[in-house]
Amino acid sequence: MEVLNLFKPFDIAYIEEEVCPMGQHRNNFFELVYIVKGTGTFHNNQHAFQYEPENLFLLMPQDVQYTRIKSRTGFLFIRFNGIYLEAQRTGSTHSNLGDWAKKLEFIFHNNHHFPGCILYNSADRPIVNALINALMLEYPREQSLRNEVVQQLVNTIITIVARNVSLLTPEKTAVNSEVSNDIIGYIHQNIYYPENLRAEKLAARFNISPNYISEYVKKLTGESIQRYVTNYKLKLVETRLQYSDMRMSEIVDELGFTDESHLNRTFKKYTGINPTDYRKKMWAERNYQPGLSG
Repeated sequence: MEVLNLFKPFDIAYIEEEVCPMGQHRNNFFELVYIVKGTGTFHNNQHAFQYEPENLFLLMPQDVQYTRIKSRTGFLFIRFNGIYLEAQRTGSTHSNLGDWAKKLEFIFHNNHHFPGCILYNSADRPIVNALINALMLEYPREQSLRNEVVQQLVNTIITIVARNVSLLTPEKTAVNSEVSNDIIGYIHQNIYYPENLRAEKLAARFNISPNYISEYVKKLTGESIQRYVTNYKLKLVETRLQYSDMRMSEIVDELGFTDESHLNRTFKKYTGINPTDYRKKMWAERNYQPGLSG
């Protein structure tokens, strides 16, 4: 199986094909695939989807994929790696767009909830289509502030993707689905602010009895509030270890661990491996490139 690498932080490519030029393969980077025109079947891991114009797919590193084209298809590929994600971080608390990288983390860790086209909100399709058209016009041109315009367009697309993810119900439970989605979204958005995730704060925020909030969250997620928050934090730690070169001290500060020893103990308790060894293992797997398998 062919493995594709991205040797720069960011890339955009548009191709039109009548027969897919590449067989089964996997990427060592993140990829958004937008169908500009055409029909066919898109295969991602064990899933197969009939695609049509204005479909948008999100592919994670190491996803196995290939396409079967039915009618001549125009694909727009937006590809980026961990270097690009880190470059999008902003320390400003006054940024109107917020932290784009954190929006991506929300997408990544909810990705298993939405196989197939991720544009669930039909009203977003014409918006994304307009953004894609602008991107296709702007990217090939060498002119003043071209990179800044392209980045803003891509970031807006990602933000719309995040909005669509937030519309989905994480699990079918007996509790109110609208409130359920709001609570999960609130926890994800406040994962960097532990004071907002105390049981009494959650209860007040969603007008639920303080004596019932813990049971409510457990019905929703299958875990206690503390366990759910810890597990989500550890997913964010895994993202940083895999796709960035952040120092352990930086991860500790950003995610609110007491110190590096606290991070090491917690990570090893839940994953069975310490953070340093996990990073070495993940980076070794990403850098391993087997030959074609026919």
